[in-house]
Amino acid sequence: MSNPIHLLGLLLIGLVAIAGWRIKSLTLSGAAAACFTGILIYMGYGFKGLFLLGAFFASSSLLSKYKRNRKKVLDEMLEKGDRRDSVQVLANGGISSVAGLLFWLTGSDIWTAVFCTSIAAANSDTWASEIGTLSKRSPRMLLTMKKAARGTSGAVSLQGTAAAAAGAAFIACLSVPLFRLDPLWGILIGLIGFGGNLADTILGGSLQVKYKCPVCGSITEKKTHCGVKGSVVQGYSFFNNDLVNALSIGIAAALSAALFILF
Repeated sequence: MSNPIHLLGLLLIGLVAIAGWRIKSLTLSGAAAACFTGILIYMGYGFKGLFLLGAFFASSSLLSKYKRNRKKVLDEMLEKGDRRDSVQVLANGGISSVAGLLFWLTGSDIWTAVFCTSIAAANSDTWASEIGTLSKRSPRMLLTMKKAARGTSGAVSLQGTAAAAAGAAFIACLSVPLFRLDPLWGILIGLIGFGGNLADTILGGSLQVKYKCPVCGSITEKKTHCGVKGSVVQGYSFFNNDLVNALSIGIAAALSAALFILF
């Protein structure tokens, strides 16, 4: 990558990662992982790929800071805060970066479909979480329709569902002109991206681990709460939110690849 344009791309990736760390959207390990994923995406798709990735990262970072004070309650519920570490970055961007590498190696358009859809799914889930949390009405668990606390994995609200659809559509609308896709594929990317968020909700409400604090009785994703270890009340101890994110994006990516092969 001695070409000046490539050096500019690498510089841009590094600057964005550093900026993410400085504004506390990324941890140091998250910034390193962002550089790694950015390089693989740049190898395959150049500045077009970085633009789509940047649209996801920028919009997600802005939404995570939006009305942050009203989201403080989530700090007691979620395993991790709003700063993404390396595992979170790879869970959300790992498949898109692999798609970038495989497109660089093969030149097959199937990887473009996977790339765009995986980012649409990640963006859909992130917008749903960040905006749905601000809903004034209590969400309901998708699988049981019982009311749940705001921010509970597996719960949905009208506001969050609308945000999920908008997040997937946002990436789909950018993908069509960037990669000169057939408009039908733009619709499919939006629908499959939203479907990835639906898969995330189902997995989060069924297999994702949740603990009950023996001190305050709170149901949380944190293994330790109030200074003591909680007991598992749902899911499996290894099945955390990062694994849910990776699997749901993987489901969306696999579906887009299957549709590409069939049609």
